[in-house]
Amino acid sequence: MHANWKTWAHVTKLDPDKRLPKGVVEEIATSGTDALMLSGTLNVTRENLHELLDLVSSYGVPLVVEPASPDCAIFDRGIDHLFVPSVLNTNDVRWVVGKHYAWLRHTSSIDWDMVVPEAYIVLNPNSAVGRVTGADCSLSPGDVAAFAEVADRYFRFPIVYIEYSGTYGDPAIVQAASEAVEHATLYYGGGIRSAEQAAEMGRYADTIVVGNAVYEEGIDVLRATVRAVQ
Repeated sequence: MHANWKTWAHVTKLDPDKRLPKGVVEEIATSGTDALMLSGTLNVTRENLHELLDLVSSYGVPLVVEPASPDCAIFDRGIDHLFVPSVLNTNDVRWVVGKHYAWLRHTSSIDWDMVVPEAYIVLNPNSAVGRVTGADCSLSPGDVAAFAEVADRYFRFPIVYIEYSGTYGDPAIVQAASEAVEHATLYYGGGIRSAEQAAEMGRYADTIVVGNAVYEEGIDVLRATVRAVQ
């Protein structure tokens, strides 16, 4: 039985390319966050992904892997779900469906019950994910709402993910996406470094994702963001 991701209000994103002391890992896992998402854009390998999984898998917190490439799409070591992104606001089809096609061509067995597709709308042009995917980040609230509605109503993605990746986004953009989405769960990630920011984005998004604050602000800030949305 896999964890019910639709009920999560707060997810903590951990980057396999960044190091955390074991004591800090335990504090993160017991912070009250609903799930841990193992995800990164650069320098993520099966090896460092497995190392991070070994650190976090014993705490009973739901675990999600969000693979940056097909070789990081793994199903073992207590993983509950594989969240697989498709970047909608890019002209490079590799990040919409190409990597996914390559994954299926070179993988003999996929546990589809674990796979949750994500429609990514990337909005920070200076982020690694923005640069790597060639995302068009100069979108108005109306543009984002249209992408979100297409993802939700046409492609039927279960998750629409507004990704500002390292910088705090525009609440009006997230609100527009929220109003456009009827069935999908709306995720927001990017630059949340305080309870106030968590609460602000939590008004519009079903689930907020906190990542960099874990490394840059510390465990007390993480706990404050958890309390703000739960």
